[in-house]
Amino acid sequence: MKPVEGRARVVIEEVKPQVDGGRYPVCRIVGDTVDVSAAIFGDGHDHLSARLLYRQKGEKRWRSAAMRELGNDLWSASFEVDKLGSWSFTIQAWVDHFDTWTSDLKKRLAAQPDPQQPTQIGVPQDIPLALRTGALLVEAMIGRAKGADARALTEMVTSLRWMAEQDAALYEYPLTPEFEALAARYPDLTLATKLEKEAEIWVNRDRARFSSWYELFPRSMAKTPGAHGTLQDVIGQLPEVSAMGFNVLYMPPIHPIGTAFRKGKNNSTTAEPGDYGSPWAIGAAPTKDNDGGHKAIHPLLGNFKDFDELVHAAKAHDMELALDIAFQCSPDHPWVKQHPTWFTIRPDGTIQYAENPPKKYQDIYPLNFESPDWRDLWDELCSVFEFWIKRGVKIFRVDNPHTKSLHFWEWCIGTVREKHPDVIFLAEAFTRPHVMYSLAKGGFTQSYTYFTWRTAKAEIETYLEEITQPPVSDFFQPNFWPNTPDILHRSLQVGGRAAHMQRVILAATLTANYGIYGPAYELSENAPMKPGPGKTETEEYLDSEKYEIRQRDRNAPGTLVPLITRLNHIRRANPALQSNNSLCFHKVDNPNLMCYSKSAPDGTGGENTILVAINLDVTQEQAGWIDLDLKRLNIPHNENFDIEDLLTGVHYQWHDRSNYVALRPEVQPAHIFRITRQAK
Repeated sequence: MKPVEGRARVVIEEVKPQVDGGRYPVCRIVGDTVDVSAAIFGDGHDHLSARLLYRQKGEKRWRSAAMRELGNDLWSASFEVDKLGSWSFTIQAWVDHFDTWTSDLKKRLAAQPDPQQPTQIGVPQDIPLALRTGALLVEAMIGRAKGADARALTEMVTSLRWMAEQDAALYEYPLTPEFEALAARYPDLTLATKLEKEAEIWVNRDRARFSSWYELFPRSMAKTPGAHGTLQDVIGQLPEVSAMGFNVLYMPPIHPIGTAFRKGKNNSTTAEPGDYGSPWAIGAAPTKDNDGGHKAIHPLLGNFKDFDELVHAAKAHDMELALDIAFQCSPDHPWVKQHPTWFTIRPDGTIQYAENPPKKYQDIYPLNFESPDWRDLWDELCSVFEFWIKRGVKIFRVDNPHTKSLHFWEWCIGTVREKHPDVIFLAEAFTRPHVMYSLAKGGFTQSYTYFTWRTAKAEIETYLEEITQPPVSDFFQPNFWPNTPDILHRSLQVGGRAAHMQRVILAATLTANYGIYGPAYELSENAPMKPGPGKTETEEYLDSEKYEIRQRDRNAPGTLVPLITRLNHIRRANPALQSNNSLCFHKVDNPNLMCYSKSAPDGTGGENTILVAINLDVTQEQAGWIDLDLKRLNIPHNENFDIEDLLTGVHYQWHDRSNYVALRPEVQPAHIFRITRQAK
């Protein structure tokens, strides 16, 4: 079958950035420069030209940037995404007959015999004919130009034809650089090649790339021992959380909790009087002022007036409120009676509760995404986000999204973003890589990661190199959590306070998004629940807040509040730590020591460079020699330079690439150096 236009001679391949060949949008942040590259080539020796076309959704006209040839058929151009939302770009490439002609003419002129040297033997170059050819090419441009440009082109046609009529002994090149630039503005695109499908870009706000999350349970925030905390109590916590430098306050589900099959302390299947159940067992019988479901607030926490006050108070402390969205129900949830087809019905007519044999979670009913009423189910779930967005929430942490339809998430997030492009979605999906990445491609702004389980030097470096570089970094924004209410990793259990120091430093400096679950983390809580039958260990906290109120003083002796506060201050003051794309690992001769750097413009025309050296052994001091990649650090070889440890304020004078460090885990497990200036 012949193509629609068989005369088009240019091929465009290997377009970057793209995600799965353009199936999903590339993700960027407002203000980013998008670097586009492609392989562009054609038959023969004619010259090619190409341009990058880009626009934000809703713009009728394309903006353009000329593409530059890099060599070996590779071309590139860039543009800035200066607004939130959906953008697209395409590439247009063509055989540039005018540029081919100018190059050919210059060669002909250079080969003319010199009339001052009659003995010189030259080859006739048919220059008059070449000038007439150029006149035809310029004449065709006149119809594509207007005003002064059209007049200048007309004058050049006349000039070229006049020159062609002269029987000159020696011809000179007739065009000025200014005229060449003018002609380049009016190419013949009749046979240009264009990408079959526009490439898409989704542009997020800055907090998608740089955020510091603090998770707390509102019901544990009361000042009175044993009392159930309220949203007003959370407001009282804001000054402390803000002072630590966090900019996102995240709360587990705040909805009514079911009573049927309620769990007791330490995940006991029997709830005792005074046990409040798990916040993830969402739903209770509706009341006059409370619908009992995902659009309601637990009465013991407060009401919507309290919630609105919390949203505004968080903003006043330079923080945003993040809500947990867990699409699952307790047996008491109104949806169970109103929409029984939204759940899986077992052969005996009962609803299937959550199971992970041999574990049973009778207090939670999963939703059935194969329900015949799936359209109404999707609409209702999406409306949950809309409900809380109207109350001022723009950040959502989504519980276990990998257990819900991937197609649902792509539709739901896309629907929400059409109205609210500034909303951020964090996927709590500790699952297989393909599923985790599919969620990110489908719209999740940030993602939990495997960081919690990456503890050895080699596996940390390998994992970070995967998720901070294209193609993964084109759609995946990692968010590192050293702990969660569900995950107390063995490294924290056995490493105690030293391990908590080490892991929070890693989380806060390896990636631009990180979070902790507190006050458990500040207090280095590390006692695990007793393992179940057939198991030797568990990652569940003993006396977990998921099942009971736990009131603590985060400023108790031994607290990590000063360290965490310092880390967040360092992150805010240094642009290098606010993105991931410059991460570089440096060699160290000790496998227990790791060193890495990040760099970014400092906003004054200079470069902000952070260099971290950290001891991965939480039991004893480790020392070694760092072999710096001076090129990545922009430091000349054999030079002295000054570095400041931002954790202590101490300056050091280092020389060239090889430098020595020694780190004690309980005293100072890491250096966070800023390269300040060349030493005298």
